[in-house]
Amino acid sequence: MTDKNHDLSIRKQCELLDLNRSTLFYQPKPMSEFNLDLMDNIDKLYIDHPFLGSRRMSVMLSRADIRANRKRVQRLMRIMGIQAVFPKRNLSVSAKTDKKYPYLLKGLKIDHPNQVWSTDITYIRIGGGYAYLVAVIDWFSRKVLSWRLSSTMDTSFCLEALNEALVLYGNPEIFNTDQGSQFTSEEFTWTLEQRKIRISHDSKGRAFDNIFIERLWRTVKYEDIYIKHYETMNETRAGLNKFFKFYNNERPHQNLWNLTPDEVYGKVKVAIKAA
Repeated sequence: MTDKNHDLSIRKQCELLDLNRSTLFYQPKPMSEFNLDLMDNIDKLYIDHPFLGSRRMSVMLSRADIRANRKRVQRLMRIMGIQAVFPKRNLSVSAKTDKKYPYLLKGLKIDHPNQVWSTDITYIRIGGGYAYLVAVIDWFSRKVLSWRLSSTMDTSFCLEALNEALVLYGNPEIFNTDQGSQFTSEEFTWTLEQRKIRISHDSKGRAFDNIFIERLWRTVKYEDIYIKHYETMNETRAGLNKFFKFYNNERPHQNLWNLTPDEVYGKVKVAIKAA
């Protein structure tokens, strides 16, 4: 698709092809096997106990006979995007110059598709390295509207996921994110504002303001990532594509009257149009 020997630079070729350079070639991070295994254990503990900071994480690891001092745990949690100060995944610190928005979902009754969308980023292990996964979901139906995989935590792969969801499904009334720099950036917020979509940001220190996508990450990891042990970026992308199709089309949700996200999203949309 791209040609290193072409007169145009790889950057320009990616721009013309609308590709994210960070996902074009995947280079595993230079990380020891011990640290990668430790990150796996941290990830599994954090998925189940998102309130754990580095101190209690170190204690929990030691109780499982996994020896790692707190400094190492702190460093690895930073790489993974888990910030010890706050009881939630905070995959990047927002820039002081970025505009912040209030949390709009407190007490809000979510009763139809495209009322509220949200997004988040999570760390995943890939072979001898790791990558980051972003997804956009519809709160009412739990439908995964779009997703992207990247070897770096930049804004571009988050924007790609957002733009795909907007093209495929139209505009939500409210878009909720955490205060990570990818989501508070001018490019990301401008995309929402120019479509007149109301922006909502999680409160700092609130683990479950973005509860539905937190649950999605737990499902993805326990039902796919931890089982499959993907070795390459391409293998991971293909596997996740298959899983998200299953999640949307075939996997019933108890909280959705044992319907699938696609069934709830489609049926309610049709009912609203007919009313």
